[in-house]
Formats: sequence, structure tokens, C-alpha cells
Amino acid sequence: MTAPGDDIDQLMAVMQAAFDPAFGEAWNRRQVEDALMLGHSHYALVAAHGGEPVGGEPAAAFFLSRHGFEEEELLLLAVDPAHRRKRLASALLDRLCADAKARGAARLLLEMRANNPAEALYRVHGFKPIGRRAQYYRSAIGERLDAVTFSKDL
Repeated sequence: MTAPGDDIDQLMAVMQAAFDPAFGEAWNRRQVEDALMLGHSHYALVAAHGGEPVGGEPAAAFFLSRHGFEEEELLLLAVDPAHRRKRLASALLDRLCADAKARGAARLLLEMRANNPAEALYRVHGFKPIGRRAQYYRSAIGERLDAVTFSKDL
């Protein structure tokens, strides 16, 4: 799925606001563009009211996923801190589940650093840990952090 440049601009703005630079989790524009050039990548943007941004309205949250045979992987999910606690992440996860199922996915996967506060959100939505990669990530100061893989049956 190729995204219009203004969608990528909005996605990047949300990501820069949402991800703590100490963990190096934000992607750069080239990584996002490369992911979206693949035919099996998908994304959604939402405005602060929960619907799609219209008429130059800024995005408040997004997800980016990649579909594979009977699986979909959530690559990124971000909510601008100014718009947290409005259930935007939950709405995006619900949409991702429905869209992935419609594409033939039987389960969703995601991976995150251990002790990420977002884990609580994913657990509420039925994701369960299925694996751990010791010292997989490196923080901005060089600290090694474990990665945890989660799965949810659709």
C-alpha cells in the first residue's frame, strides 16, 4: 500500500511526538516509506475525534501493520501524547483486528521492548506473550533491552 506524502507526514509527526527518544523506537521516514511500498503493508490514521482526518485536520494516532499468510504483524502503533486517554489506541486495535481478519489473518503478532507501558493496553485487548528475545533492543545510551513477542487469535 503506497501512502500519499501528506499521510506519511502525519504519521511521522505522531510518531515523533509519541515515542520516547531514549528507546530509539521511532522509525525514520525512509523506513516507513519502504514498509508502505510493500503490497502487504497497511496503515490507518485517526484524528482526535476518532475518525479519519479530513480537510487538513491533523492525525492524533496511527497503526502500521504487515500482512503475511494467515498472520498480521503490528509494526507500529502510536498516539500523540496530547490525545492519550481518549481510547484512540483501542479503536485502532479494534480496526486492525477487523481489517486483518478480513484479509484472512487468523492471528495478530507484535513485538515490543520488555517493560513497555503499552503492554497493559495489549493485554486488555487479548494479546498474550509467546516469546522473549534477550537483549534484542539497544537504547539510545547503549543499554540492552529484551524484546517480548505477543500473539492474539482472531
